[in-house]
Amino acid sequence: MSRRTPILAANWKMNLRRDDAVAYCRKLCDGQLPDNVEVVVFPPFPLLATLAAGLQSTAVAWGGQDVHPEASGAHTGDTAAANLLDFDASWALCGHSERRADHDESDAWVGRKVAAARSAGLAPMLCVGESEAEREAGTTSVVLSRQLAAGISGLTDPEGGWALAYEPVWAIGTGRSATPALAQEAHAHLRAQVAAHLGSDIAGALRIVYGGSVKPANCEELLRETDIDGFLVGGAGLDPGSFLDIIRRCGTQEGAAGDPSA
Repeated sequence: MSRRTPILAANWKMNLRRDDAVAYCRKLCDGQLPDNVEVVVFPPFPLLATLAAGLQSTAVAWGGQDVHPEASGAHTGDTAAANLLDFDASWALCGHSERRADHDESDAWVGRKVAAARSAGLAPMLCVGESEAEREAGTTSVVLSRQLAAGISGLTDPEGGWALAYEPVWAIGTGRSATPALAQEAHAHLRAQVAAHLGSDIAGALRIVYGGSVKPANCEELLRETDIDGFLVGGAGLDPGSFLDIIRRCGTQEGAAGDPSA
């Protein structure tokens, strides 16, 4: 059972419209969320204002699906940390596999995003994960170690205020999920790597969430693993009823509450 407060985050990706977001916020607000989990929603950028209005004065946080390393400048289509803060965002995804694939984001570029988000006062959620080919080649640990090392290279204050997401690319949106044992193995490896780079105290407090076809049916079994501290939910996070089901299932697990500052 996790010793840390689980993060349950919904990544809407390029989905939902303003009316959908209004209804989603209303259902979350009416959902009587458990107080021993942390809930975050990552909407498309145009819907940040809708979430800021619909979730204000609630325990639910929201964030950007990406953030540019520079504070401002000639970067058409990109979003700076200050723009996210204008909408009271508190989180930013950095290095999601779809950004790495669709926009050719390098490990070093992702590391710059993590550093920029952290220095601006946002909590970066660094995403790492291997492809199916990399897993079949037996290089999962090598890939994860490389992505992690680059991702945290610019963190000048790594104690709290950020999180790590393990998202096996072969499981995202496919309906396939890593078994609890496979997910735990990857999470344990990542925690050991964080300890090697940043120290055991930081590694012990860091929350590492799993993202890969998470559903109400498999979330409880996954969360029982020692090093799994919540979820980055894709498809199931688009339906507020399904997301609420995941939140409640995780919130009722004995011993789920931990240190919310990690």
